[in-house]
Amino acid sequence: MENYTNTIEVKSTADKAYEALTHQVPLWWTEMFEGSSVQTGDVFTIRFGAAIHKTMRVKESIPKSKMIWYVEDSLIALPELKNQTEWIGTGIVWEITQIEENTRITVIHIGLSPEIECYDICSNGWIQFLASLKLFLETGKGTPYKE
Repeated sequence: MENYTNTIEVKSTADKAYEALTHQVPLWWTEMFEGSSVQTGDVFTIRFGAAIHKTMRVKESIPKSKMIWYVEDSLIALPELKNQTEWIGTGIVWEITQIEENTRITVIHIGLSPEIECYDICSNGWIQFLASLKLFLETGKGTPYKE
């Protein structure tokens, strides 16, 4: 099974990238954020309107280098999806690498593969929000989902 993987390179530091994944998720992903994503064991929920939510637990948090989230609950209530809970049990691995003045951020969504129903919708979502993360890190202003 091939997991979704995407890499962006940003004109920023690994420290700022890690900060965006721990303390600033509402500034680039979705303003509908509850909980905490700072340290191992923390639980947070993100929402995209009333129809989509994901609750994740921080499984690993290594400053300036790695973050792993485990999806404990999820609903993607879109009429075109028969299985609206495909994210449950998946993992999201963030790898952060400083390369001179830039930082490489790789996201690996373990369990999000072309075989699952929401792959096209979800991989397009990742592309959208990784672009927002890049914009946020380079300009201070991302384009998160707003209610």
